[in-house]
Amino acid sequence: MILPDRLKRGDKIGVIAPSGYAKKEDLEIINKSILLMEGSGFKVEFGKNVFKNTLGYGASPQEKAEDINNMFRNKEIKMIFCVSGGANSNSTFEYLDYELIKNNPKIICGFSDSTSLTNMITQKSNVVTFNGSTFKSLTSWETDYAYRQVMKRFVEGSLELAEPDDEFYTIKEGIVEGELIGGNLSLTTNLVTGKYSIDFQDKILFMEELSFESDPEMVSNYLYRMRQNEVFDKIKGIWVGNYEGEIALEKILVDTLGDEYNFPIIKSNNFGHTEKKMVIPVGTKARIDTSKEIKIKLIENCII
Repeated sequence: MILPDRLKRGDKIGVIAPSGYAKKEDLEIINKSILLMEGSGFKVEFGKNVFKNTLGYGASPQEKAEDINNMFRNKEIKMIFCVSGGANSNSTFEYLDYELIKNNPKIICGFSDSTSLTNMITQKSNVVTFNGSTFKSLTSWETDYAYRQVMKRFVEGSLELAEPDDEFYTIKEGIVEGELIGGNLSLTTNLVTGKYSIDFQDKILFMEELSFESDPEMVSNYLYRMRQNEVFDKIKGIWVGNYEGEIALEKILVDTLGDEYNFPIIKSNNFGHTEKKMVIPVGTKARIDTSKEIKIKLIENCII
């Protein structure tokens, strides 16, 4: 895997909108995030299409991809934040310059719909990407957990996948190692088959889901699509994150898997659509050991 450089005080951070465009009602929170990062010693630059609504439901795929490519091309930009979530970052896939990205590796971070973008960049360019806070969500929650995680991972180079009060639970015991892959469940499911699919072989799959968009029946649908396309025959283990539905995500997962799979499954609530947003690298090796209190850890660097 190709590792991006760590973030240093004084560096310039680029902001893109690969999913939904930045709306007027988001400006107050976005401005808070600008002030936070500038106060921390960084410069902030927005892509020229972040606020565009060309199609009536956002910028065009070409405009979004132009911003992504330009951020990787721009030597002054040292990190790229997705501004917020949305629903169609996959529309950029055919317009991205993966060779450019490979030759100019940089931190790129987001969650939710950004799952599509980060996993595809890692798949196509071998550059480690990150599932974590969007630029907006740095300041849209009551705690500074997301901000602290960004600083720990990208500035300090921390390999920790938990903070002291984060709790882990064992759903199925075991010890495995593998590269991390995944993020939002519904978006990861969309990457199982087709021209723009990702390789699940020998990976540790991490997953979370937004409950008001995906009820338990829909979560079951996603997981059965994975099962029917042999994802669970390929992976080494599963890390379940936040899901606030009436039935736990891990229960639906166990219902789907039955007794046919022997890989370890762990659960925590420190990533996903929640104020606790752990920064999780995509493409970096991790180790699950259910005998430990903190049941997953990185076993190789994700930045240099």
